[in-house]
Amino acid sequence: MMNPEDFEKKVSITDSSLTGEMEIECGGSGDGSISSTVGSGVASQTLVLLRRLQEIQHRRAQAYAKLKRGFSEYVESSAEAIYQKLCSEVTAEFNECSKQVREMESMFLNPEIGRADLAQLLGDIQTQEKQKLHLTVTIQVLKKAGRPSERMLSHENCKFKKPMQHECVHLHEITEAEGTEEAEADAEFDNALKEAIQGVQDAVTCINECLEDIRYEIDALEAAD
Repeated sequence: MMNPEDFEKKVSITDSSLTGEMEIECGGSGDGSISSTVGSGVASQTLVLLRRLQEIQHRRAQAYAKLKRGFSEYVESSAEAIYQKLCSEVTAEFNECSKQVREMESMFLNPEIGRADLAQLLGDIQTQEKQKLHLTVTIQVLKKAGRPSERMLSHENCKFKKPMQHECVHLHEITEAEGTEEAEADAEFDNALKEAIQGVQDAVTCINECLEDIRYEIDALEAAD
């Protein structure tokens, strides 16, 4: 059974403050640019970029669903190679999405378009997406490890006298101090999981608020067209 430290290394998150990219263990990003899709006219450019952002957020949602589904299968099967492949695929998808949103952010800051307010919205979305991804993997690490009191015991240090018979080192009277320590470890685990779940929910709320502002902007641009 993989211990929590090893599993955390498998699905660790790293991010770069310069690029805003998010990674799950293995880095990678696809090719492609959105600049060629930008039409003529500031309003037209803005509308195209905002619609593209909605598409990217849909891609992110699909990637999260894929990661969640793959993790559930990994917990049941412990097929590490398959899960590692999934992590690489999801990493590439998140990195490509991040790259394209950063491109849009730069375009909105360009004097030709001059929409610093929209650039700020995109920047806020990126910040919250990084937090959401980090906490999502934190939740997976915790769930894979399990509550301390419920983790499977290893019998590596037990003495075997005969086949199927051994002196288990775990069979001893639990002292009050040991019971308190285990209870504290469980409480710490429960709090960490609760905080991570709440953090994801908070990030989702912030992202949805930003996307609502984006939808209002799209509606206004379409009405003026």
